[in-house]
Amino acid sequence: MEKPHKKLDVWQAAMKSTTMIYKLTNKFPEEEKFGLVSQMRRASISIPCNIAEGAARQGKREFKNFVSMAQGSLSELDTQLELSILLRYISAEDLREVGDQLLRIDKMLSGLIRSLIERTKSSKEKRSRA
Repeated sequence: MEKPHKKLDVWQAAMKSTTMIYKLTNKFPEEEKFGLVSQMRRASISIPCNIAEGAARQGKREFKNFVSMAQGSLSELDTQLELSILLRYISAEDLREVGDQLLRIDKMLSGLIRSLIERTKSSKEKRSRA
């Protein structure tokens, strides 16, 4: 199924980071399976899922809200990664690798939000002139 969100670079990058998180959390202790591992996986998959759901919505404002939720999930995941370092479940190199990808996604999400805000403003201005 070819949906519009699949063409978005930010969705593709988020899917890549999700696979990175799944591989990384495979190394975690078994006792974390229903704890931190579950939380991290849910937060990571929430990022591309919110992008996809927002892209499927009719309005730019709704899309922006879903992109904002994706950004929130990204921040949640960042916190969980920091905890993983403190607990020594991942290495500094692991954090750097996935962190670089998350930073890239965060910048893309911020740019998308700015773009959606500008488009919403532009649409309102056009309607007020008419």
